[in-house]
Amino acid sequence: MIRKADERDISAIAEIYDSIHSGEESGETTTGWLRGVYPVRATAEAAAARGDMFVIEDDGGRITGAGIINQQQVDVYEKGSWKHPAPDDEVMVLHTLVIPGKARRSGLGTAFLRFYEEYALEHGCRYLRLDTNARNAAARAFYKKHGYEEIGVVPTVFNGIPGVDLVLIEKML
Repeated sequence: MIRKADERDISAIAEIYDSIHSGEESGETTTGWLRGVYPVRATAEAAAARGDMFVIEDDGGRITGAGIINQQQVDVYEKGSWKHPAPDDEVMVLHTLVIPGKARRSGLGTAFLRFYEEYALEHGCRYLRLDTNARNAAARAFYKKHGYEEIGVVPTVFNGIPGVDLVLIEKML
């Protein structure tokens, strides 16, 4: 089940962030994120307070993934040569999709993308945008597999992380 997150979910989301940071530090995964910089507990708290954090909950009530869905385009999106230019009010953005390593390849990410696409259409948005660090080969392959297209790479300081090559990704429904 995918639903809006609330205060009770913050600790579980922060634990997922920590597990991803641990995977990054051990070399099991490459996201380009930094522990203590991004994402952090405050990332989840702010998104839950805005009402745009969503969680994947299993049958036992355990949080197994999370992501932020809203219409807030990252500032560097202005530098992108989008294949599908669109008015801001018709663009839905996915930020910080996290599925812990032990749950990867379980279909949770695919289910979340389906939810994101349906949510966008329900809110009058046919244009989907997201981004990932160029170093995150797994995410890039995942989005490509689901019909998302990379439209360019923009060097930036991303959420306090310097030297990030941010891959801009889009899909039109």
